[in-house]
Amino acid sequence: MKKIIREVDEKRGIVQITVADERWYMKPVPNNETGIPEYVAVPSVTWIAGHWPKGIGFYKWLADKGWDEAEAVKQAAGDKGSRVHLAIERILKGEEFRIDTKVVDKGRSSEGNTIETELTYEELVCVQTFLDWFKAVQPETIATERTIFSESHGYAGTIDYICRIGGVPYLIDFKTSKQVWREYELQVSAYRMAVDNGENPILDQLGNPANLSGLRTAILQVGYTLNKDGYKFTEVGDAFPEFKIAQSIWKAENTSKRDGELLTPGFTKREFPIVLAPGKKEQASAATGVAETAVDISEHVTSEQAELELNEGSKKRRTKAA
Repeated sequence: MKKIIREVDEKRGIVQITVADERWYMKPVPNNETGIPEYVAVPSVTWIAGHWPKGIGFYKWLADKGWDEAEAVKQAAGDKGSRVHLAIERILKGEEFRIDTKVVDKGRSSEGNTIETELTYEELVCVQTFLDWFKAVQPETIATERTIFSESHGYAGTIDYICRIGGVPYLIDFKTSKQVWREYELQVSAYRMAVDNGENPILDQLGNPANLSGLRTAILQVGYTLNKDGYKFTEVGDAFPEFKIAQSIWKAENTSKRDGELLTPGFTKREFPIVLAPGKKEQASAATGVAETAVDISEHVTSEQAELELNEGSKKRRTKAA
């Protein structure tokens, strides 16, 4: 099972852990009694928001595509979005970006093996339309790609962009999709709450605390094909109450049925041994004509199995003694 661990905020020691379709953030927090830092793990905002019901349109699309094809489409869309985000991030940082500039391909990369790739034509269109929006609106950049961590509400995530437009502060999430889904509104609402409640003060590019009084939230769709501009800016209202509902659903789906506790980050999916069912020695020898070396599977024997075998052995010894 592929697991990617990376530090996303060196100053605060925040680490991001991605496993399969899970994403966790971990942060050292001093213990109230001992004062010794202990890592606190919380799920990502996008993972939580993804538990909000998607509506009949999505389920009709899913039924039409079939599960495997739908998952492939979603994965491709996610990879496209990641590459476009990385390109926009570099541009906002003032770096040169060319049509042949390579960015990290997160879909093909793994821990210790980073793969970079050039943007596709569609992805370049997304980047160009972002530049068109930036030129038309001329926002004042405050911060880009800022990690937020809410201990009080139990989630973390990454804000794409905070800026001022006409003197008004905005928290903006970039999207390459053609629709503004309800879960997007939940995401930006959760980000705003983590900023407004004082847990995550935002510093401007000079390192000074930014005045974000009256912070608004919006979705910027780039590579948008349903108008002439190629982009669409949509201001969204507060959906934090709905986010808390999605969080309740997430907790119900990710709580151990055995002990009622949230499962450990990275282990909500079962780990499997390489050999699930080793063949019998006699069968293998008969099939190949070569005597096989016995396979030691003791590490996969559960404590219940060991106890059962021990009890059976004791019964046999008592029977013989009688």
